[in-house]
Amino acid sequence: MILIVVLASVLIAGVTIYQYKEQAEDYHKEYLQRKEDQLNAQIDYILKNTTWEVKTENLKYILEYKHAIYEASDVLDINFNVYDLDGNLIISSKPRIERGEYNTKLNQNVIQGIASSASRQYVEKTKAAGDRFQSSYSYILDPKFKPIGILHIPYYEDDTFNNNELKEFLLKLAAVYILLLALAVILAYIISKYITRSLKAISDKLHQTRLSKRNQKIYLDDPSEEIGALVDAYNDMIDELERSATLLAKSEREQAWREMAKQVAHEIKNPLTPMRLSVQSFERKFDPTDENAKSKVAEFSKTLIQQIDTMSNIASAFGSFANMPAQQNETLNVIEVVKLSVDIFNEDYIRFITDEKEIIAKLDRTQLIRVITNLVKNAIQAIPEDRDPKIVVNVYSEKDKVKISIADNGVGIAEENQEKIFEPKFTTKTSGMGLGLGMVKNIVETYKGHICLSSVLDKGTVFTVSFPKFRSE
Repeated sequence: MILIVVLASVLIAGVTIYQYKEQAEDYHKEYLQRKEDQLNAQIDYILKNTTWEVKTENLKYILEYKHAIYEASDVLDINFNVYDLDGNLIISSKPRIERGEYNTKLNQNVIQGIASSASRQYVEKTKAAGDRFQSSYSYILDPKFKPIGILHIPYYEDDTFNNNELKEFLLKLAAVYILLLALAVILAYIISKYITRSLKAISDKLHQTRLSKRNQKIYLDDPSEEIGALVDAYNDMIDELERSATLLAKSEREQAWREMAKQVAHEIKNPLTPMRLSVQSFERKFDPTDENAKSKVAEFSKTLIQQIDTMSNIASAFGSFANMPAQQNETLNVIEVVKLSVDIFNEDYIRFITDEKEIIAKLDRTQLIRVITNLVKNAIQAIPEDRDPKIVVNVYSEKDKVKISIADNGVGIAEENQEKIFEPKFTTKTSGMGLGLGMVKNIVETYKGHICLSSVLDKGTVFTVSFPKFRSE
């Protein structure tokens, strides 16, 4: 609407200016033609009533007789010049000081223009100092219609009145269109708000749509046909999204259980194989009469107990991973809990440092200890035997977060493995099930925290855990 109003105002202003110029040009043309016809009629009257022989040589005397031509010029309020057929000035209504020497001889182009014109008239348009001039040239004919001279009428195009009229009209037109533009802006705003109100509701719902939650449908009172179709399409999409989310969740659960079952079966098979071999060997080689029979039974029993302990550890690890941490939030001093977790370890190369005495957060004490002990245990296992071990546990504040970093000088983690390190069954160790870091990540994210790592191969690794600080209401 605004664009239409603006374009209309520009087009109408352009057409108006063009029309005014056309009217001014037609007016000047008709005015000059009318004055020329009147002066020619006066000259014809003088030529018909003179006693002189009508020819070019006598033209000056005939026209100046009793100042008849000058009187006609004054009555018609128009200047003139009369030239002979060769373009030489004969008489002029202007004094010599006004007309100057440039009017004493006609340009040959003008003479040729008159001769070649069917109407025996030639009009020349010129500009000087920003003003426009017209000069009309025509033949003066004797009673037998033979050319005996050239009549020149100079005319200044005075557009002052037209220009003032045009400016006044454009000002009025601008006032009208400014009012229309203001109305268009108001109407465009009201109509656009009315049209986009329903679209805004749909847009808000689309922004709120999530796969992980139940999404609300849109219900509008008396929507337009197009908006109604859009709302119906959105509601159908919500139904389809819920069905897809249900199927996806079911598929993910089934896939998780399949992966877990394969992992459990794999880990249980590992100790079962040496147990089977040990039993078969014992059955084949055991001699009850052997004097070392008692020690061999003890050794066999020890082997079986070790494998059984391994299976028990496997069961405990899977049980710990499957047990989601409960939201047992309590207000605690993170520095004290982390220091207590570090003190569990007997290794003297583990250092605990902090620059603060108290950092309060709402966490579960047991789960926080579980996170720290798992990360420290991983750090201990990452340091090779041929290296002087060093582990630093640091607790510090950063804005509204409490951060815990565990740094070691171990073998590091290859870049291609850093993204997989928190996957439940991924491990770079020769033993173990790879559930520790997956469990840690699970606990941390349950408490709206975040865990990340920075590692350089063969230099060491830093795990950083961050939790929100406690804010008193």
